[in-house]
Amino acid sequence: MDEAPLLAPLALRGVIFNPPLFCAPMAAITHSAFRRLLSDFGGYGALCTEMLSARMILHEDQKRSPCLKRRPQEGKVIYQLMVADTAHLPEIIDRLSALRPDGLDLNAACAAYAAVRQGCGSDLFEDAPRLREILRVMRRCFSGPLLTKIRLGRQSEGWRGRLEDRLRLMADEGVDALTVHPRFFDEKFKRSARHALYSELAQQARLPIIASGDIRGAEDFREHAEQLAPVSGVMIGRMAAACPWIFARWRNPGLHVDYAEIWRRLCDYISEDFDPTRALIRLQVIAPYFARNFSFGHTFFKAVQSAPDLATARRRTEDFLSAEPALVRNVSVDGI
Repeated sequence: MDEAPLLAPLALRGVIFNPPLFCAPMAAITHSAFRRLLSDFGGYGALCTEMLSARMILHEDQKRSPCLKRRPQEGKVIYQLMVADTAHLPEIIDRLSALRPDGLDLNAACAAYAAVRQGCGSDLFEDAPRLREILRVMRRCFSGPLLTKIRLGRQSEGWRGRLEDRLRLMADEGVDALTVHPRFFDEKFKRSARHALYSELAQQARLPIIASGDIRGAEDFREHAEQLAPVSGVMIGRMAAACPWIFARWRNPGLHVDYAEIWRRLCDYISEDFDPTRALIRLQVIAPYFARNFSFGHTFFKAVQSAPDLATARRRTEDFLSAEPALVRNVSVDGI
């Protein structure tokens, strides 16, 4: 097997991300328990929290909240914020500072209804004056790396001009790096990510770009090496939910994993950080991804989704995994 592709360390305001491989923020997945599992394998440069409602941060118990707390073994953690305005923003950032984040990331990409109706995510991207105001406050209140996650905008006439305007705005307001998912808002994951745009975007942005979308590991990075040459880092999301060892395999493609032991460990970690009801919900969220490792993964998935309680879900999956189920040759998260 060819040697895994290497990326130079990424330095942002004195913080070194080495390697510049990032686990993407994923709702109800990248909580403290899942990040703990990822840290067991390592291989990344930083982990991201879930997209956090900025005002929620004011009320959560920082030491106990699975949304906020971090463990030393996680390494570098970037906190992603869902922000609609600057109300309470300095107070929010001050409260987060106690957790010593290795970066703050403003989500200007999410097109989910729950985010858009609050004026966050893609709605914020469309509103340049409000985006500028929020970034200005974040930069004034936080001295560490400030990142922004974006898509290409709305697929309508003039999208290139609007995107270039936003790239210029972010650079002017002190953003240190951009995570760019090269799809339009309304596409979600329907078509292939436009990796060929990274060269153009890197020139326009004047900032390091972290590539996101359709990069499932070192093999994909190698396959698209020419198109990805301009990027300074890689962010992986759904494939990390399916294969939490994906970052470790970037440098160690022969890494052996014990699926039953990993799932059991994840269940333990989630049970430690959540009450039984919420723990079951978190398992039900991640089960569709982990199930993609198996030829008959739908059986695994249904066993969790239909479980009336956490104990039943654990017993059913233990029975499935103890039978040493056949594995798929290539894991795919298409359709989730």
